[in-house]
Amino acid sequence: MKRTSRLFVLILAVSALAFTTIVPLAAPLSAEEKVILTPKPGPEPRINGARIFGVRPGSPFLFTIPATGERPMTFAVEGLPDGLTLDTATGQITGALAVRGEFLVIFKAMNRLGTVERGFKIVCGDTLALTPHMGWNSWYVWENNVTDSIMRAAADAMVSSGMIDHGYQYVNIDDCWSVRPDAKDPSLLGEPRDDKGMINSNKRFPDMKGLTDYIHAKGLKAGIYTSPGPFTCAGHVAAWQHEEQDVRRFVEWGYDFLKYDWCSYNGVAKDQSVKELQKPYRLASAILAKQPRDIVLNLCQYGMGNVWEWGAEVGGNSWRTAGDLGGSFEGIPAALFRDGFDVYSKNELHRYGGPSRWNDPDYLLLGYLSDWKGGTAMTPLTPNEQYAHVSLWALVAAPLIFSGDITRLDDFTLGLLTNDEVIDVDQDPLGKPGKRIAKNGDLEVWVRELEDGSKAVGLFNRGEGLAEVTALWADIGVQGGQSVRDLWRQKDLGVHKDAFKAYVARHGVVMVRMRPENRI
Repeated sequence: MKRTSRLFVLILAVSALAFTTIVPLAAPLSAEEKVILTPKPGPEPRINGARIFGVRPGSPFLFTIPATGERPMTFAVEGLPDGLTLDTATGQITGALAVRGEFLVIFKAMNRLGTVERGFKIVCGDTLALTPHMGWNSWYVWENNVTDSIMRAAADAMVSSGMIDHGYQYVNIDDCWSVRPDAKDPSLLGEPRDDKGMINSNKRFPDMKGLTDYIHAKGLKAGIYTSPGPFTCAGHVAAWQHEEQDVRRFVEWGYDFLKYDWCSYNGVAKDQSVKELQKPYRLASAILAKQPRDIVLNLCQYGMGNVWEWGAEVGGNSWRTAGDLGGSFEGIPAALFRDGFDVYSKNELHRYGGPSRWNDPDYLLLGYLSDWKGGTAMTPLTPNEQYAHVSLWALVAAPLIFSGDITRLDDFTLGLLTNDEVIDVDQDPLGKPGKRIAKNGDLEVWVRELEDGSKAVGLFNRGEGLAEVTALWADIGVQGGQSVRDLWRQKDLGVHKDAFKAYVARHGVVMVRMRPENRI
């Protein structure tokens, strides 16, 4: 965040056979239609989201079982370890674990139409963020206008929209919650710190503990933002020379996630050596490790010094791999392919990601975003580009943090965010990021290995017209007949041998999951 102001698209072709009778129209981009591919959840209960969760001994535990289906619904857990309690009406699990270990439990969700079960692993140890973070961040829609009421409304919307039922957890404030000493707006003024040096929020956030309590009561988690420098990107007071006090304040307030943005630390660092790039993050993670509360640490320093090579070593749970995807509103489409596809492939980032150490190419820029002119506008990404955006993030095991207006979700955007079969790829417990395994000009094939031995495959077309993309078994690393399923449409495509081919529209994707024929 380096600035202060901050389909007729038919996703043509699930398979070559599926569209042999359809003649694509040469419609202008302005006429692209938002085709909703994600089926709406059925009334029967279905448990979604992550299958594994990490917590440290003694830390407050909060996890809401994400489940879709007709309400009322009740929940049960078999094998819940001592120290944890389930609210059977909400699915919220709270408490604390005193004993280290791995606990295999079974989640159950029940409504009048039936009961569903799903295995889940709780890991009590030193490792957090065993799957990529899922949630919402305020920056790309509210930027420097964020307030307490906006954050509460976002938490409300995460529940009312059903996003919580698909595994979304975090409601994260970005910049502009602390005091800005040079502000002309009196709501941003105040005493930056108390007489003990503890940081204060500005007048737009009169009760930080009350805010996190509100978020937690909904079964969600709260995130906050600062910089290791003296000021944030937007000129608000940050953590320089008060690092331990600020972390203790975040714990006192009840935050669960910290985005630590390089920003003004440029004026502190002696140079751009890797040692200097690491220094503030080593310090922050060491302080966090001593706290009685789990706080996930996101390193936001734009990929400097090949952060993916050492981000985990200094205690980061995720790290930004490039500049702001939404640095300019008009530049988002180009940034998606440059900073998403190309940075990842060029640097072989799949080698560095995994449980508790995720490559973060920035947020999901969908729905209504800030236009950086004082208003909001619908994302400049075409519908096909939006499908490509979410598909790539799932394939590379990136955090799924939405940063559009969560209170104004249309059905198309909600469908992009809540496709459980796509989310299952992102949240796969093996935690092995995918990679590009074939490229032919503008056509690319990406593959991710999943815990059950299946493969998630993305067929991407970065070109300007409809094109047939081929995924060869030799490239994917499979043999024999493969049962193929379209993940966006949640539809089986039959058995394919030697290759899978699909027509893919301009800047679009076909995303499938394949497993050996006749394997359940």
